[in-house]
Amino acid sequence: MNTTSKRLFASLTMGAALASPAVLAADTVTLRIMHPLPAMSNAQQDVIEPWCDDLERRSEERIQCQIYPSMQLGGAPAQLPDMVRNGVIDITWTALGYSAGRFPRSEALELPFMLPDGGVDGSEIAWDFYQQHAQEDFADYKVLALHSDGGGSIHTADTGVSDMADMEGLRIRASTRMASELIDALGGTPVSMPPAQIADTLAKGVIDGAMAVWEVVPPTKLDEVTHYHTQTADDQATPTVTTLAMLMNQRSYERMPDDLRQILDDLSGRELSVRFGESWDRAIESVRGDIVANDDHTVITLGEEEYAAMREASRSIIDDWAASNDGGIDRQSLVEGLRQIVEEKAPDLQ
Repeated sequence: MNTTSKRLFASLTMGAALASPAVLAADTVTLRIMHPLPAMSNAQQDVIEPWCDDLERRSEERIQCQIYPSMQLGGAPAQLPDMVRNGVIDITWTALGYSAGRFPRSEALELPFMLPDGGVDGSEIAWDFYQQHAQEDFADYKVLALHSDGGGSIHTADTGVSDMADMEGLRIRASTRMASELIDALGGTPVSMPPAQIADTLAKGVIDGAMAVWEVVPPTKLDEVTHYHTQTADDQATPTVTTLAMLMNQRSYERMPDDLRQILDDLSGRELSVRFGESWDRAIESVRGDIVANDDHTVITLGEEEYAAMREASRSIIDDWAASNDGGIDRQSLVEGLRQIVEEKAPDLQ
Protein backbone atom coordinates (compact mmCIF):
# COMPACT_ATOMS: atom_id res chain seq x y z
CA MET A 1 0.00 0.00 0.00
CA ASN A 2 1.47 3.40 -1.03
CA THR A 3 1.79 6.42 1.27
CA THR A 4 -1.38 8.07 0.00
CA SER A 5 -3.41 4.90 0.57
CA LYS A 6 -1.94 4.50 4.07
CA ARG A 7 -2.93 8.05 4.97
CA LEU A 8 -6.42 7.53 3.58
CA PHE A 9 -6.80 4.25 5.47
CA ALA A 10 -5.65 5.89 8.71
CA SER A 11 -8.07 8.73 8.18
CA LEU A 12 -10.96 6.36 7.59
CA THR A 13 -10.04 4.29 10.63
CA MET A 14 -10.04 7.41 12.82
CA GLY A 15 -13.32 8.50 11.26
CA ALA A 16 -14.92 5.21 12.20
CA ALA A 17 -14.70 6.23 15.85
CA LEU A 18 -16.57 9.46 15.18
CA ALA A 19 -20.25 9.96 14.62
CA SER A 20 -21.77 9.11 11.27
CA PRO A 21 -18.83 8.26 8.98
CA ALA A 22 -21.06 7.95 5.93
CA VAL A 23 -23.05 11.14 6.33
CA LEU A 24 -21.00 14.13 5.23
CA ALA A 25 -23.85 16.62 5.56
CA ALA A 26 -27.43 16.45 6.77
CA ASP A 27 -28.65 15.98 3.23
CA THR A 28 -25.74 14.22 1.52
CA VAL A 29 -24.30 10.72 1.95
CA THR A 30 -21.07 9.29 0.59
CA LEU A 31 -20.85 5.48 0.72
CA ARG A 32 -17.35 4.00 0.83
CA ILE A 33 -17.37 0.59 -0.84
CA MET A 34 -14.43 -1.82 -0.87
CA HIS A 35 -14.13 -5.25 -2.49
CA PRO A 36 -11.31 -7.70 -3.27
CA LEU A 37 -11.45 -7.78 -7.09
CA PRO A 38 -9.89 -5.45 -9.69
CA ALA A 39 -11.75 -2.41 -10.99
CA MET A 40 -12.28 -4.17 -14.33
CA SER A 41 -14.06 -7.10 -12.67
CA ASN A 42 -17.56 -8.07 -13.68
CA ALA A 43 -18.81 -7.24 -10.17
CA GLN A 44 -17.67 -3.62 -10.30
CA GLN A 45 -18.20 -2.85 -13.97
CA ASP A 46 -21.55 -4.54 -14.48
CA VAL A 47 -23.22 -4.25 -11.07
CA ILE A 48 -21.62 -2.05 -8.40
CA GLU A 49 -20.96 0.99 -10.61
CA PRO A 50 -24.40 0.92 -12.32
CA TRP A 51 -26.03 0.44 -8.91
CA CYS A 52 -24.18 3.48 -7.61
CA ASP A 53 -25.24 5.43 -10.69
CA ASP A 54 -28.87 4.53 -9.96
CA LEU A 55 -28.51 5.63 -6.33
CA GLU A 56 -27.04 8.95 -7.44
CA ARG A 57 -29.71 9.54 -10.09
CA ARG A 58 -32.71 8.68 -7.89
CA SER A 59 -31.37 10.74 -5.00
CA GLU A 60 -30.61 13.70 -7.27
CA GLU A 61 -26.91 13.30 -6.42
CA ARG A 62 -27.45 13.24 -2.65
CA ILE A 63 -26.05 9.69 -2.52
CA GLN A 64 -22.50 9.31 -3.81
CA CYS A 65 -20.20 6.26 -3.91
CA GLN A 66 -16.46 5.96 -3.47
CA ILE A 67 -15.37 2.53 -4.71
CA TYR A 68 -12.09 0.96 -3.61
CA PRO A 69 -11.34 -2.21 -5.63
CA SER A 70 -8.52 -4.68 -4.93
CA MET A 71 -8.51 -3.94 -1.18
CA GLN A 72 -7.08 -0.47 -1.87
CA LEU A 73 -7.56 0.69 1.72
CA GLY A 74 -5.55 -2.22 3.08
CA GLY A 75 -6.37 -5.40 4.92
CA ALA A 76 -7.20 -8.85 3.61
CA PRO A 77 -10.49 -10.12 2.13
CA ALA A 78 -11.13 -12.14 5.28
CA GLN A 79 -11.20 -8.87 7.24
CA LEU A 80 -13.86 -7.17 5.12
CA PRO A 81 -16.83 -8.07 7.37
CA ASP A 82 -14.99 -6.62 10.39
CA MET A 83 -14.05 -3.49 8.47
CA VAL A 84 -17.73 -2.93 7.67
CA ARG A 85 -18.94 -3.77 11.16
CA ASN A 86 -16.41 -1.39 12.70
CA GLY A 87 -17.23 1.44 10.29
CA VAL A 88 -13.85 1.63 8.57
CA ILE A 89 -15.83 1.30 5.35
CA ASP A 90 -19.57 1.56 4.82
CA ILE A 91 -20.14 -1.30 2.39
CA THR A 92 -18.32 -4.36 1.12
CA TRP A 93 -19.01 -6.91 -1.57
CA THR A 94 -17.27 -10.15 -0.67
CA ALA A 95 -17.44 -13.94 -0.59
CA LEU A 96 -18.76 -15.23 2.73
CA GLY A 97 -16.34 -18.14 2.55
CA TYR A 98 -13.35 -15.79 2.81
CA SER A 99 -14.27 -15.38 6.49
CA ALA A 100 -14.55 -19.06 7.41
CA GLY A 101 -16.96 -19.80 10.24
CA ARG A 102 -18.24 -16.21 10.40
CA PHE A 103 -21.60 -16.93 8.74
CA PRO A 104 -22.31 -20.53 9.84
CA ARG A 105 -25.96 -20.82 8.77
CA SER A 106 -25.19 -19.54 5.29
CA GLU A 107 -22.71 -22.39 4.77
CA ALA A 108 -25.71 -24.53 3.85
CA LEU A 109 -25.84 -22.72 0.51
CA GLU A 110 -22.34 -24.03 -0.33
CA LEU A 111 -23.04 -27.68 0.44
CA PRO A 112 -22.40 -29.90 -2.62
CA PHE A 113 -25.07 -30.55 -5.22
CA MET A 114 -27.74 -28.48 -3.48
CA LEU A 115 -28.41 -25.49 -5.77
CA PRO A 116 -29.13 -25.22 -9.49
CA ASP A 117 -26.46 -23.67 -11.64
CA GLY A 118 -26.99 -20.16 -12.92
CA GLY A 119 -26.74 -16.79 -11.26
CA VAL A 120 -30.41 -15.79 -11.14
CA ASP A 121 -31.82 -19.16 -10.05
CA GLY A 122 -29.17 -19.62 -7.37
CA SER A 123 -29.48 -16.02 -6.17
CA GLU A 124 -33.27 -16.22 -5.81
CA ILE A 125 -32.80 -19.29 -3.63
CA ALA A 126 -29.94 -17.70 -1.65
CA TRP A 127 -32.02 -14.59 -0.88
CA ASP A 128 -35.03 -16.66 0.22
CA PHE A 129 -32.80 -18.83 2.41
CA TYR A 130 -31.30 -15.74 4.05
CA GLN A 131 -34.74 -14.28 4.69
CA GLN A 132 -36.16 -17.48 6.15
CA HIS A 133 -33.22 -19.16 7.88
CA ALA A 134 -30.00 -17.14 8.08
CA GLN A 135 -30.76 -13.64 9.31
CA GLU A 136 -28.97 -14.33 12.60
CA ASP A 137 -25.71 -14.62 10.66
CA PHE A 138 -26.01 -10.95 9.73
CA ALA A 139 -27.28 -9.32 12.92
CA ASP A 140 -24.42 -6.78 12.76
CA TYR A 141 -25.15 -5.69 9.19
CA LYS A 142 -27.64 -4.27 6.78
CA VAL A 143 -27.72 -6.94 4.05
CA LEU A 144 -27.97 -5.26 0.65
CA ALA A 145 -27.59 -8.43 -1.44
CA LEU A 146 -26.89 -12.14 -1.11
CA HIS A 147 -26.26 -14.09 -4.28
CA SER A 148 -24.80 -17.17 -5.94
CA ASP A 149 -21.78 -17.16 -8.23
CA GLY A 150 -23.66 -19.46 -10.61
CA GLY A 151 -21.95 -22.69 -9.54
CA GLY A 152 -18.54 -24.19 -10.15
CA SER A 153 -17.22 -26.39 -12.94
CA ILE A 154 -14.00 -28.42 -13.07
CA HIS A 155 -11.32 -27.00 -15.37
CA THR A 156 -8.27 -29.20 -16.00
CA ALA A 157 -5.10 -28.93 -18.05
CA ASP A 158 -4.41 -32.37 -19.46
CA THR A 159 -7.04 -34.80 -18.13
CA GLY A 160 -10.72 -34.58 -19.00
CA VAL A 161 -12.98 -35.43 -16.07
CA SER A 162 -15.95 -37.54 -17.18
CA ASP A 163 -16.39 -39.54 -13.97
CA MET A 164 -14.93 -40.10 -10.51
CA ALA A 165 -12.19 -42.39 -11.85
CA ASP A 166 -10.81 -39.42 -13.80
CA MET A 167 -10.70 -37.34 -10.60
CA GLU A 168 -8.46 -39.82 -8.79
CA GLY A 169 -5.27 -38.11 -7.66
CA LEU A 170 -5.86 -34.82 -9.47
CA ARG A 171 -4.70 -31.74 -7.58
CA ILE A 172 -7.57 -29.27 -7.89
CA ARG A 173 -7.72 -25.72 -6.60
CA ALA A 174 -10.74 -25.23 -4.32
CA SER A 175 -12.51 -21.90 -3.87
CA THR A 176 -14.18 -22.64 -0.51
CA ARG A 177 -13.97 -25.04 2.43
CA MET A 178 -16.96 -26.96 1.09
CA ALA A 179 -15.34 -27.19 -2.35
CA SER A 180 -12.24 -28.68 -0.68
CA GLU A 181 -14.33 -31.33 1.03
CA LEU A 182 -16.10 -32.12 -2.24
CA ILE A 183 -12.87 -32.53 -4.21
CA ASP A 184 -11.55 -34.84 -1.51
CA ALA A 185 -14.76 -36.90 -1.57
CA LEU A 186 -14.50 -37.28 -5.35
CA GLY A 187 -10.97 -38.67 -5.13
CA GLY A 188 -8.98 -35.54 -5.88
CA THR A 189 -6.59 -33.53 -3.75
CA PRO A 190 -7.86 -30.04 -2.86
CA VAL A 191 -5.42 -27.12 -2.94
CA SER A 192 -6.19 -23.64 -1.61
CA MET A 193 -4.74 -20.50 -3.17
CA PRO A 194 -5.82 -17.00 -4.23
CA PRO A 195 -7.38 -16.71 -7.70
CA ALA A 196 -4.43 -14.66 -8.97
CA GLN A 197 -2.07 -17.62 -8.46
CA ILE A 198 -4.11 -20.27 -10.28
CA ALA A 199 -2.82 -19.84 -13.85
CA ASP A 200 0.85 -19.68 -12.92
CA THR A 201 0.56 -22.67 -10.59
CA LEU A 202 -1.23 -24.67 -13.26
CA ALA A 203 1.30 -23.73 -15.92
CA LYS A 204 4.09 -25.03 -13.67
CA GLY A 205 2.28 -28.32 -13.11
CA VAL A 206 1.92 -27.78 -9.36
CA ILE A 207 -1.82 -28.36 -9.68
CA ASP A 208 -3.84 -30.11 -12.37
CA GLY A 209 -6.92 -27.92 -12.46
CA ALA A 210 -9.35 -25.73 -10.61
CA MET A 211 -12.96 -25.78 -9.55
CA ALA A 212 -14.34 -22.41 -10.56
CA VAL A 213 -17.37 -20.72 -12.04
CA TRP A 214 -17.18 -19.97 -15.77
CA GLU A 215 -17.33 -16.24 -15.04
CA VAL A 216 -13.81 -16.18 -13.56
CA VAL A 217 -12.12 -18.24 -16.31
CA PRO A 218 -10.86 -15.30 -18.43
CA PRO A 219 -9.87 -12.99 -15.51
CA THR A 220 -7.82 -15.77 -13.89
CA LYS A 221 -6.45 -16.86 -17.31
CA LEU A 222 -7.73 -20.39 -16.77
CA ASP A 223 -8.62 -20.49 -20.46
CA GLU A 224 -4.91 -20.16 -21.28
CA VAL A 225 -3.74 -23.10 -19.14
CA THR A 226 -6.65 -25.56 -19.21
CA HIS A 227 -8.16 -27.54 -22.08
CA TYR A 228 -10.93 -29.59 -20.44
CA HIS A 229 -14.02 -28.26 -18.72
CA THR A 230 -16.52 -30.46 -16.87
CA GLN A 231 -20.00 -29.15 -16.12
CA THR A 232 -23.35 -30.52 -14.99
CA ALA A 233 -26.42 -30.73 -17.21
CA ASP A 234 -29.19 -28.13 -17.02
CA ASP A 235 -31.37 -30.33 -14.79
CA GLN A 236 -28.52 -31.31 -12.46
CA ALA A 237 -27.49 -29.48 -9.29
CA THR A 238 -24.17 -27.66 -9.45
CA PRO A 239 -21.27 -29.31 -7.55
CA THR A 240 -20.38 -26.24 -5.54
CA VAL A 241 -21.38 -22.62 -5.03
CA THR A 242 -19.57 -19.60 -3.64
CA THR A 243 -22.03 -17.37 -1.80
CA LEU A 244 -21.39 -13.65 -2.20
CA ALA A 245 -22.85 -10.76 -0.23
CA MET A 246 -23.02 -6.98 -0.17
CA LEU A 247 -22.99 -5.90 3.48
CA MET A 248 -23.46 -2.43 4.94
CA ASN A 249 -22.54 -0.96 8.32
CA GLN A 250 -25.79 -0.83 10.28
CA ARG A 251 -25.02 2.54 11.86
CA SER A 252 -24.20 4.10 8.48
CA TYR A 253 -27.57 2.87 7.22
CA GLU A 254 -29.53 4.11 10.23
CA ARG A 255 -27.94 7.59 10.06
CA MET A 256 -29.06 8.17 6.50
CA PRO A 257 -32.03 10.51 6.03
CA ASP A 258 -35.30 8.60 5.78
CA ASP A 259 -35.86 9.35 2.10
CA LEU A 260 -32.34 8.25 1.17
CA ARG A 261 -32.73 5.02 3.16
CA GLN A 262 -35.88 4.34 1.17
CA ILE A 263 -34.03 4.80 -2.12
CA LEU A 264 -31.29 2.44 -0.93
CA ASP A 265 -33.90 -0.12 0.14
CA ASP A 266 -35.71 0.11 -3.19
CA LEU A 267 -32.50 -0.66 -5.10
CA SER A 268 -31.24 -3.40 -2.78
CA GLY A 269 -32.38 -6.70 -1.31
CA ARG A 270 -33.87 -9.20 -3.74
CA GLU A 271 -33.60 -6.73 -6.63
CA LEU A 272 -29.86 -6.26 -6.18
CA SER A 273 -29.29 -9.98 -5.55
CA VAL A 274 -31.00 -10.83 -8.83
CA ARG A 275 -29.10 -8.02 -10.54
CA PHE A 276 -25.85 -9.70 -9.54
CA GLY A 277 -27.27 -13.04 -10.72
CA GLU A 278 -28.22 -11.62 -14.11
CA SER A 279 -24.73 -10.22 -14.56
CA TRP A 280 -23.18 -13.57 -13.69
CA ASP A 281 -25.48 -15.39 -16.13
CA ARG A 282 -24.47 -13.06 -18.96
CA ALA A 283 -20.80 -13.57 -18.18
CA ILE A 284 -21.18 -17.34 -17.84
CA GLU A 285 -23.02 -17.63 -21.15
CA SER A 286 -20.43 -15.50 -22.94
CA VAL A 287 -17.40 -17.32 -21.54
CA ARG A 288 -18.84 -20.78 -22.03
CA GLY A 289 -19.81 -19.91 -25.60
CA ASP A 290 -16.26 -18.80 -26.38
CA ILE A 291 -14.81 -21.98 -24.86
CA VAL A 292 -17.20 -24.26 -26.76
CA ALA A 293 -16.31 -22.52 -30.03
CA ASN A 294 -12.56 -22.96 -29.43
CA ASP A 295 -11.09 -26.16 -30.90
CA ASP A 296 -8.36 -26.15 -28.25
CA HIS A 297 -10.96 -26.81 -25.55
CA THR A 298 -13.28 -29.72 -24.76
CA VAL A 299 -16.43 -29.22 -22.69
CA ILE A 300 -17.71 -32.35 -20.93
CA THR A 301 -21.25 -32.58 -19.55
CA LEU A 302 -21.71 -35.22 -16.87
CA GLY A 303 -23.94 -38.15 -17.77
CA GLU A 304 -26.73 -39.21 -15.43
CA GLU A 305 -24.84 -42.17 -13.94
CA GLU A 306 -21.64 -40.21 -13.44
CA TYR A 307 -23.55 -37.34 -11.86
CA ALA A 308 -25.42 -39.71 -9.52
CA ALA A 309 -22.15 -41.34 -8.44
CA MET A 310 -20.53 -38.00 -7.63
CA ARG A 311 -23.58 -36.82 -5.74
CA GLU A 312 -23.70 -40.03 -3.71
CA ALA A 313 -19.98 -39.76 -2.90
CA SER A 314 -20.52 -36.27 -1.52
CA ARG A 315 -23.59 -37.11 0.56
CA SER A 316 -21.54 -37.64 3.71
CA ILE A 317 -20.41 -33.99 3.57
CA ILE A 318 -24.02 -32.86 3.90
CA ASP A 319 -24.79 -35.47 6.57
CA ASP A 320 -21.75 -34.52 8.66
CA TRP A 321 -22.51 -30.81 8.39
CA ALA A 322 -26.16 -31.34 9.32
CA ALA A 323 -25.19 -33.49 12.33
CA SER A 324 -22.93 -30.81 13.82
CA ASN A 325 -24.42 -28.71 16.62
CA ASP A 326 -21.54 -26.23 16.87
CA GLY A 327 -22.81 -22.94 18.23
CA GLY A 328 -26.13 -24.53 19.13
CA ILE A 329 -27.31 -24.26 15.52
CA ASP A 330 -29.86 -26.78 14.23
CA ARG A 331 -28.12 -27.47 10.95
CA GLN A 332 -30.43 -30.33 10.01
CA SER A 333 -33.37 -27.92 9.88
CA LEU A 334 -31.29 -25.58 7.72
CA VAL A 335 -30.62 -28.36 5.21
CA GLU A 336 -34.29 -29.30 5.16
CA GLY A 337 -35.31 -25.65 4.80
CA LEU A 338 -32.92 -25.14 1.90
CA ARG A 339 -34.14 -28.28 0.15
CA GLN A 340 -37.72 -27.06 0.46
CA ILE A 341 -36.84 -23.72 -1.13
CA VAL A 342 -34.96 -25.49 -3.95
CA GLU A 343 -37.94 -27.78 -4.59
CA GLU A 344 -40.21 -24.73 -4.86
CA LYS A 345 -37.86 -22.69 -7.06
CA ALA A 346 -36.34 -25.48 -9.17
CA PRO A 347 -38.81 -28.40 -9.11
CA ASP A 348 -37.14 -30.21 -12.04
CA LEU A 349 -33.69 -30.30 -10.43
CA GLN A 350 -32.24 -33.80 -9.94
